Amino acid sequence: MIRIATERDIPAIAAFYDRIHDAEEAGRLATGWLRGVYPTEDTARLALTEGDLFVLEDGGEITAAARINRRQVDVYAQVDWRYPATDDQVMVLHTLTVDPLKSGRGYGRKFLSFYEDYAHAHGCPVLRIDTNERNAAARAMYARHGYIESGIVPTVFNGIPGVMLVCMEKRLDR
Repeated sequence: MIRIATERDIPAIAAFYDRIHDAEEAGRLATGWLRGVYPTEDTARLALTEGDLFVLEDGGEITAAARINRRQVDVYAQVDWRYPATDDQVMVLHTLTVDPLKSGRGYGRKFLSFYEDYAHAHGCPVLRIDTNERNAAARAMYARHGYIESGIVPTVFNGIPGVMLVCMEKRLDR
């Protein structure tokens, strides 16, 4: 079940952010994220405060989280999008994370499906996602689900310098 997050979900989300950082530091993941910089517990708290943090709960456990809203990051203005749209026509998925202890079970795919349904229900035919160029696994997953790479922009992203931000999009044809 995917639902809006509550305060009681924050410790679980922060714990799998830490596990993602552990895996990154051990060379088992390549997200391009930095412990203490992004994502942090404060990342989740801000999204919770703004009402756009969602969690995937399975068997009473939080297994994945993401932020879904209409806020496009500033560097998106540098991208030559294939599907031009007004701000109110675009839904953005931010910080999709799956607990590394639960990876490989389709939670990322389920979140993408929820995101697309959510965008459709809110009248947003254009979907946008970004990821670090280093995150080959995310890029491949998004491509398998019909997202196209529309640009790669050099930036300081969420406090992380030297990021090559891969900007991806998809148009809903519903």
